[in-house]
Amino acid sequence: MSQSVLLQAIVYLAAGVVFVPIAKRLGLGSVLGYLLAGMVIGPDGLGLVGDEGQDVMHVAEFGVVIMLFLIGLELEPDLLWKLRVPIVGLGGLQVVLTTVVVWGLAMLTGLPWQAALAVGMILAMSSTAIVLQTMNEKGLMQAASGQSTFSVLLFQDIAVIPILAILPLLATYPVADPAEGGAHDSLMAGLPGWLQTLAVLGAVLAVVMLGRFVMRPVFRVIAGTGLREVFIASALLLVGGVALLMESVGLSPALGAFVSGVVLANSEYKHELESDIDPFRGLLLGLFFISVGSSIDFGLIQENPLLVVGVVLGMMTLKAIVLAMLGRRFKLSTDQNLIFSLALSQVGEFAFVLLSFSLQNGILDTRTVGLLTAAVALSMALTPIVFLVNEKLLLPRIGTTAQDKKASDQFSASNPVIVAGFGRYGNIVGRFLRANGIGTTVLDFDSDRVDILRKIGIKVYYGDASRYDLLKSAGAEEAKVIIIALDSPEKSLELVETIKKHFPHLQILVRARDRDDAYEFMDAGIDHVYRETLDSSLRTGVDAMRLLGLRAYHAERSARLFRKHDEEALTELAAVRHDQKQYFSTARRRIRDLEQLISSDETDRWLREVEEGWDAESLRREANQQGY
Repeated sequence: MSQSVLLQAIVYLAAGVVFVPIAKRLGLGSVLGYLLAGMVIGPDGLGLVGDEGQDVMHVAEFGVVIMLFLIGLELEPDLLWKLRVPIVGLGGLQVVLTTVVVWGLAMLTGLPWQAALAVGMILAMSSTAIVLQTMNEKGLMQAASGQSTFSVLLFQDIAVIPILAILPLLATYPVADPAEGGAHDSLMAGLPGWLQTLAVLGAVLAVVMLGRFVMRPVFRVIAGTGLREVFIASALLLVGGVALLMESVGLSPALGAFVSGVVLANSEYKHELESDIDPFRGLLLGLFFISVGSSIDFGLIQENPLLVVGVVLGMMTLKAIVLAMLGRRFKLSTDQNLIFSLALSQVGEFAFVLLSFSLQNGILDTRTVGLLTAAVALSMALTPIVFLVNEKLLLPRIGTTAQDKKASDQFSASNPVIVAGFGRYGNIVGRFLRANGIGTTVLDFDSDRVDILRKIGIKVYYGDASRYDLLKSAGAEEAKVIIIALDSPEKSLELVETIKKHFPHLQILVRARDRDDAYEFMDAGIDHVYRETLDSSLRTGVDAMRLLGLRAYHAERSARLFRKHDEEALTELAAVRHDQKQYFSTARRRIRDLEQLISSDETDRWLREVEEGWDAESLRREANQQGY
């Protein structure tokens, strides 16, 4: 038995280790990587796992419980209040309207109204993991589309809790296996539905009292021991204990975990709880999604390919229409509304949890669950493609046409500098140049930011700077320098390619977030690469040295030496970064060279004399300390 369990563990872990990096590399996200791993090792794939995959799924569902606890920790009452309008208005309407429309359509297919309502609530969910990751990668989170998307996803996360409370009341089919647990083998089994609903309220109140009056003092005592492993154990005990308590009265374990997380959201132990529990959530959720992937019925898909494709395209189109209507109602611009509505058109990973829950509790039959599981997985797989089609085909033709024409009429072709991206980095560069009388043409892809900056008197023009026609309209043929300050490294590289192809005379200055980005730009042939944290980090180091009593000249000179050496090291390391052994050897040598360089500079007698004459402020401070 132990060997069998160990073999299963190795199969699951190996599948995750192999397929998740591949999926991430292809831009598909980790969730789809886990699903793909499950499909490959499942009964319809290599057959490395069989029916025991369902047992693994039940264990891994604890990861869902942990995820709800962590979501609850993030929902501070102050944040919820500030975002109340978009969360309740936009998010609430999305969930309600999508549920109602899908409910009606599902009833037309012959499903009982209870099962149809369950399908409507399940398909109203979108993928938090895929959407937020993609929006972050594309630098859209601060745009109106990103903020609206976040609000809807947040409401969906909250809506999972009442959905889990409502679903047991919709049971119409026999429970798949009473031994698996659920509402029917709990202490509440046999009681009428209204009494079970009252039990939900009572159990939630009990969890609130536990979190507010018991857990904080307990965590305080445990934290006083200084033993992190005990704190981790206590955190898992809290989540597991609350889950068991809720399950024992026939309620969702995730419900209790979510409520206890919200109660502790303002606790001084919030961040410690997050960092300690998060690794367990990731591992268990990974196992859960692998189990879901292995349970997908490919036989059903082969028998009904048109039905599955029809369900996928139909539900994605339906959700996109509902979202687009709401986006227009909440005054999103055309381009932002396109991004918003298409980004949330898929069905999310939590649908797998709700489908599994619905099957176990007799809410949906096995065939419906199998069909919807396959459809949900396919909709998630299509999400990166939808983003790409929107970005390359729809936005240039639909979202930007009117605004681009208006902006192009105002372009000044005489400006010597073009700044692409006017966020937290680009706006400082742009304002500095303008303050020095250097004409700049600024491009930004966030229409709301463009409107705000124009209102305060800064000329910023809307558009995707990587487009050839927009660059030409912006005066790229006459300009001398272009400064790339985009948030997305991928977009920056795309812009570099466009410039090199069509405007090779332009001097390119590009922002890099870190060394990895800098390496990519250097590989693309860019000589002027600026790491955004280098100067501020060196300034911090200089100030720290001065506060410790070192001479100002010495600190400033050391910073200049460090910067020069680091820039040279960056170029040398970029050339060998694909040879790991050579890379680390070069890095170690460079560190030694830097330490020797600064050390020899410190011992130079002549420089010390210059320091003393140059740094009058330090001399005055020393004189005051000596009492002169």
